Amino acid sequence: MQRLLFLCTGNYYRSRYAEQRFNALAPAAGLRWQADSRGLDIAAGVFNVGPLSPHTIARLHRLGLAPDAPPRFPLQALEADFAQADLVVALKEREHRPMLAARFRPWVERVEYWHVDDVDQAHPDDALALIDAQLERLILRLARSP
Repeated sequence: MQRLLFLCTGNYYRSRYAEQRFNALAPAAGLRWQADSRGLDIAAGVFNVGPLSPHTIARLHRLGLAPDAPPRFPLQALEADFAQADLVVALKEREHRPMLAARFRPWVERVEYWHVDDVDQAHPDDALALIDAQLERLILRLARSP
């Protein structure tokens, strides 16, 4: 089983949605991949209430998916998380590249960067739909890989 690591700032909304949605889609595509997620600065999530964003929960429910039960609280990225991953995806390059450079410099150029805004810059419906589109492309790419 190969490991995919999704990163965002607080591991509360975007990366958690990407993780759970990927894990729901990958088996149907015949992929032997498992996703996990972490935050690059979970202390920045001062407005995050509870273990998982209500936007993530609502979108998963609309898609007929149940969030992991019980949902875990956000986790801070550690060096070991990168070392164990076969692929690392940061959800917003402009936001996350500087955080990676400050905390995990050796990994900056090994991360794949997407361009999904957080709730302060994009409506959750738009941001999560963009994650879905990115996941579809990623799954097709991984399915074609040897």
